[in-house]
Amino acid sequence: MTGRAGPGARYWCAWAWSGQGENPIESAVLVDVGADGLIADVTTGVPAPPGVPRLAGLTLPGMADVHSHAFHRALRGRTHGGTGSFWTWREQMYRVAARLTPDSYHRLARAVYAEMALAGITCVGEFHYLHHGPDRTRYGDPNAMALALVAAAGDAGIRITLLDTCYLAGGLGPDGRHLPLAGPQERFGDGDAHAWAERVSRLRPEGGHARVGAAVHSVRAVPRAQIPVVVEWARAADAPLHVHLSEQPAENEACRAATGLTPAGLLADTGALGPATTLVHATHLTDSDVGAIRASGTTVCLCPTTERDLADGLPRTADLVAGAGGDPGVRLTLGTDAHAQIDMFEEMRAVELHERLRTGRRGTLRAAELGRAAMASGHAALGWTRHGEPPAGVIRPGARADLVVLDLDGVRLAGTDPARAAEAAVFAATSADVRHVMADGRWIVRDGRHTMIPDAAELLDAAIKEVHA
Repeated sequence: MTGRAGPGARYWCAWAWSGQGENPIESAVLVDVGADGLIADVTTGVPAPPGVPRLAGLTLPGMADVHSHAFHRALRGRTHGGTGSFWTWREQMYRVAARLTPDSYHRLARAVYAEMALAGITCVGEFHYLHHGPDRTRYGDPNAMALALVAAAGDAGIRITLLDTCYLAGGLGPDGRHLPLAGPQERFGDGDAHAWAERVSRLRPEGGHARVGAAVHSVRAVPRAQIPVVVEWARAADAPLHVHLSEQPAENEACRAATGLTPAGLLADTGALGPATTLVHATHLTDSDVGAIRASGTTVCLCPTTERDLADGLPRTADLVAGAGGDPGVRLTLGTDAHAQIDMFEEMRAVELHERLRTGRRGTLRAAELGRAAMASGHAALGWTRHGEPPAGVIRPGARADLVVLDLDGVRLAGTDPARAAEAAVFAATSADVRHVMADGRWIVRDGRHTMIPDAAELLDAAIKEVHA
């Protein structure tokens, strides 16, 4: 049972995250998967039919990692000790960025995406800015690095939204002026936003597993006059737009010095906020920032394990999501970002636990809401559920057949009350509890082993050692 489901393939789930409301867990769920990789039917409360494969444990929808920098995985275990800040960590990150080629990046990303699959991730948003050669020259195909990532995701059996990132400046100086790209940063740049748009317009990845989105790296890296070019390209292409926002107080201070506005205020002023936009981190927001983000319908992507590793701070989660008068609040999504861990369960619970530390209150977000951030909302933010296309991140008829089966018999989840399995999954499970993963109707993980990359750990070890050699 390692290939694509054939016509009439059926699976009986002891428990499944297929319902709505505060308790989305239903028992005895029969899922029919079509040869097109979509869920044909879902029936609840039925005995297991004879001969139908049984999925013991808890079956979840596939999860979406909305914010990834695949090459950061090479830093795990190498940058966590000692003192310093986000800015000193960044210098170590640049040294890795300087060494990658299309071939070595493919080898590294292939293994990273296999690790994601093993963790129950069926779709990734790759925030990509390693565009050109280490010597700052363009490859024969100027999108060679992007295509290496697309191929890597295909090899690992997951979907990818390649968020091609406009990165034009080396930061904002104390006087508010943009600095030129320097050192490894030079390989990130296209000269100006029009040249970026021309290059990205030529990026047409093969395979139904890949889509192209746009990103403004940050207000530090894209001058104000250039941002509307990226915004217009994304709108014309009907593509998602992602932006790093207010990760550090220094960014806010520099942006105010340059423009008189906060980063969120600058994005609002340049037309960058809106339902197709996702703001990554959004850690240090003013009251007016929160209001603008909520009013515009913009999505926020939180990356808690990275944000705490880099000492970024705690976001105003309750202020973003609290609804009043029918206002649903901001849609949240999640990412693993620098890959200090690749574990969406840890990202889910950390959103709530960090907010408890910030406010001294429990229960800002329930398990069902945190699950939605990792599942349906994440896929939507990556552009996979628009214009009547099959939904993703849900278990219901017509949706993509992405299934993640958690083992409830392991030490972390032993004794779980099945009626409260959503809380157990979000607040106790880890990626190590993932037993099987199906993406678009194909089993890509069986019994904790990747079906196409069974030696994922060895390949990851070799790819990381290659980068640091």
